[in-house]
Amino acid sequence: MPCALCGDIIPTEVPRCPACGAWARRRDFRAIGMAVFMLLGFNAFVALGCGLSLARLADPLRTATHDTYDPAATARALAPYTDVFLVCAVLAGITGLLYLAWLWRARRQSAGPHRYRRAWVLLGWVTPVVNLWLPPRLVYEVWAGSRRRMRPAERHSAAVVVAAWWASVLCGVGLARVFSGGSVHTLADARFYVHVGVAAAACQALAAVLCMATVFHITRLQLEAA
Repeated sequence: MPCALCGDIIPTEVPRCPACGAWARRRDFRAIGMAVFMLLGFNAFVALGCGLSLARLADPLRTATHDTYDPAATARALAPYTDVFLVCAVLAGITGLLYLAWLWRARRQSAGPHRYRRAWVLLGWVTPVVNLWLPPRLVYEVWAGSRRRMRPAERHSAAVVVAAWWASVLCGVGLARVFSGGSVHTLADARFYVHVGVAAAACQALAAVLCMATVFHITRLQLEAA
């Protein structure tokens, strides 16, 4: 197996890299982080493509009039995007499982201090109401605890990134649900729901990119501290 830090080949029975001395758990943690990072990038790519495609539908609606508007044709054109958002949700769920495995490992390796018990790394995402505010706190706690002496500016930057990520997640989920449950009986409704769909895709893409930033920085800090 190649070492994730220096690239040297490490025999499977050897716990440390003979070239740089990296422990196996260290390179395993980096491998999980890289997998999550790449899956999040794919999530962002799919959401961005969906948003750009939806934006193209806004041009014909902008020039349409009440006399030329066809609700049935518009409904058929928008129907596949509901399926795309469903696929994005399934893909996000798969990515989320691997993300939780990475976060669990990162929480264990974080120096702390920790305000919440380790079990909340999993329970915080599935407990109703609690899952609206606890996940970003857990991620920030892990980020802040990954370096013992983090400057105030670094803490503020981490807090801003985590807050923006979670706001994008909530907005993306909410807007996607509004888009999926909308009707396009009138031209005004069609224009509104197309814009809602574009905003939902943009929020989902932004959430994936910001989550990539959290994974990258937390993984980097913990590898440096190892």
